[in-house]
Amino acid sequence: MTVAFALSGCGSFIGRSQAKDIAEINVSSPELREGKPLPRAFSCRGDQSSPPLRWSSQPLSEAKSIAIVVDSHTTSESAVHWVLYNIPATTTELGANASADPPEGSGQAKTTSGKAGYEPPCQESGNYRFSVYTLDGKVDPKKDDSLSAILKQIADQTIARGRLTAVNIE
Repeated sequence: MTVAFALSGCGSFIGRSQAKDIAEINVSSPELREGKPLPRAFSCRGDQSSPPLRWSSQPLSEAKSIAIVVDSHTTSESAVHWVLYNIPATTTELGANASADPPEGSGQAKTTSGKAGYEPPCQESGNYRFSVYTLDGKVDPKKDDSLSAILKQIADQTIARGRLTAVNIE
């Protein structure tokens, strides 16, 4: 669990675990705004689908794949709501409900709740972070890999990162 929150936190885990510079990714969404509430549609009180996301960064010749980690920090708990990895490196956006129809070749790790796919947040108050990582390799999960093992693979291969944070749920 610690790996999950360090990975998606302020970058201190990735920054200290790597001897390379981490480039910046700009993350946006037609449905989410930085510092604004998460629309109810993307919470457990809505249709429970993952929101659309877009990202851009300088082209990185060593980019092999993209990973997305959605996590939350509330007054009572921290959780990972979605991990999508091995997205083709040329991809720059996902439509709404991409967790139900992920890009070809990608995989989804089990979340904190033990379910694979997007597990919508329920707590009204909290920070809901949508982080995008460019990797210089692909995640190669073993059959029984834990969430923290998948997140560590993402951290170890990160060459660029960015985040969009929603605060509270509408």
